[in-house]
Amino acid sequence: MGCGKSKERRAAARPQSEAHGRGGRGRDSSAKVHPPSPPLPEHPATGASGPSRSTSARVLDPRARLRACIDSHPVVLLSKSTCERCAEVKKLFKSMCVPYFLLELDQAEDARGLERAFSELTSETDVPVVFVKRRKIGGHGPTLKAYQEGRLQKLLKMNGSEGLPESYDYDLIIVGGGSGGLAAAKEAAKYDKKILVLDFVTPTPHGTRWGLGGTCVNVGCIPKKLMHQAALLGQAVQDSRNYGWKIEETVKHDWDKMTEAVQNYIGSLNWGYRVALRERKVTYENAYGQFVGPHRIKATNNKGKEKIYTAEKFLIATGERPRYLGIPGDREFCISSDDLFSLPYCPGKTLVVGASYVALECAGFLAGIGLDVTVMVRSILLRGFDQDMANKIGEHMEEHGVKFIKQFIPIKVEQIEAGTPGRLRVVAQSTSGGETIEGEYNTVLLAIGRDACTRKLGLETVGVKINDKTGKIPVTDEEQTNVPYIYAIGDILEGKLELTPVAIQAGRLLAQRLYAGSNIKCDYENVPTTVFTPLEYGACGLSEEKAVEKFGEENIEVYHSYFWPLEWTIPSRDNNKCYAKIICNIKDNERVVGFHVLGPNAGEVTQGFAAALKCGLTKMQLDSTIGIHPVCAEVFTTLSVTKRSGGSILQAGC
Repeated sequence: MGCGKSKERRAAARPQSEAHGRGGRGRDSSAKVHPPSPPLPEHPATGASGPSRSTSARVLDPRARLRACIDSHPVVLLSKSTCERCAEVKKLFKSMCVPYFLLELDQAEDARGLERAFSELTSETDVPVVFVKRRKIGGHGPTLKAYQEGRLQKLLKMNGSEGLPESYDYDLIIVGGGSGGLAAAKEAAKYDKKILVLDFVTPTPHGTRWGLGGTCVNVGCIPKKLMHQAALLGQAVQDSRNYGWKIEETVKHDWDKMTEAVQNYIGSLNWGYRVALRERKVTYENAYGQFVGPHRIKATNNKGKEKIYTAEKFLIATGERPRYLGIPGDREFCISSDDLFSLPYCPGKTLVVGASYVALECAGFLAGIGLDVTVMVRSILLRGFDQDMANKIGEHMEEHGVKFIKQFIPIKVEQIEAGTPGRLRVVAQSTSGGETIEGEYNTVLLAIGRDACTRKLGLETVGVKINDKTGKIPVTDEEQTNVPYIYAIGDILEGKLELTPVAIQAGRLLAQRLYAGSNIKCDYENVPTTVFTPLEYGACGLSEEKAVEKFGEENIEVYHSYFWPLEWTIPSRDNNKCYAKIICNIKDNERVVGFHVLGPNAGEVTQGFAAALKCGLTKMQLDSTIGIHPVCAEVFTTLSVTKRSGGSILQAGC
């Protein structure tokens, strides 16, 4: 296990480190030999004016010196000390545990002569240039490509280079057992690869934890949609009276029964994932993964027992966790969505802090099951979504009993009385002045955003770059980090959509590229999504704001209309609340660049239209499509009023 070949080689390298690393005066620091991992300090080789330099070396011209370096070492890197691309190639070899001879051309005594010799000998105009057993691999791009295609590894082993491990414990270790990580694991296992999945849930401040499957399954999409359904059924019971159903007793909701049913279903999913991994011969460990060196990771279980594993490649799929306010009482007395779906008591009067889709979805179903709900909003609703749609969602929620406190943020949460639920006092301050307000609630739910789980993975140990502010990981269009053997997918990616199906797709396609010869990349454009507020919101493509920003207001046409679902006409509710909108690029044959729908089953509607947008749907094609009657989605085949015209879009019937 690990990178080193033998104790003898390490022992032999150590005196060189002591002699050159500490004293080293009079020696040429332009040439360095790197021993195998565990990585020791870079070691200067015998050089320019050192006492061990041979007499014959003194008379060699620069070209001959360069040729001698290439001929005498299995792996040679010609570099410059200030070159960023050179630094990346150095990191690559260090990550592979490959010792190499390093010649910094700008640090050598005869720098100009060596640079001329470099151009003549290599036919290259710039560094870096890599040689393996006197064979030129090339510069930065060709070297990374050779690594990604496996040619570099084969050549190194074929030429007997020391330092590469003969075998790893696993072909791929996946850190994170959520939707994306599990999808990648199952896909990679199809190609007879040895896979390890490490998954560990750090308990919330209230001690909540869950099983295999990640956020979506345990504390996200699945329980959210089920509780949203519970609220819709409450509305359906009310509507049923208008359809002739006689319901004598008062309708009440049982929180305990709902959460028990939801958690039982989630438990079945957790078990199903473990069985699926076992059937595919994927190893699963409930342990926290931290990188401890190149190709090495430490797995720590809940009892503190540690194991070290090695792998050829790694995939980071750790997702995100809810953010806290950082104010007195937030961790002690507030809960997050990580706690809500398994809360062992009804939350009672609830303050939801935040304007994210998580905040509005939770506020919506809590109000839908009959609770007193208030939402405290710092600025705007659903930042990043179409604001026309976001404001319509807020208006509908207010009309159905959800209270909003706008432009305020909590500054302190205090416990008045312990209990299940207890009583809490919240002090909030205006975002536009010094005004403060107070309120009493049974539960305070924080939904102010989520933070990437990347800062405690030991990424700095192996050199993986992250965004210092957000913790997000920048990757290439193939989900590769700056460390070539480490990949990342899902919510932790910088500038990518935070959606479960996106992580699943990226994980599957990555495994196919790594092990099945595929070249298909994940397409992050025109990804459909749905916000499960009481009035569901489905979207695909650009928001109106983004379309204006991209194409200019004069180059887009917005077609829109209200509609009234037939099912809602009998109970005579919510007329002119459901809304349809498409955004078209005028200069591209009125191609649909944004699709938005507010109404029942918005997700089902949006999913179908998303495929059409992928195929380049135009307004003319929509107009030529015959609608299904009477359904909500048919409104998109008859849109005729533009926003620009100012015409009425109110509806009187189906």
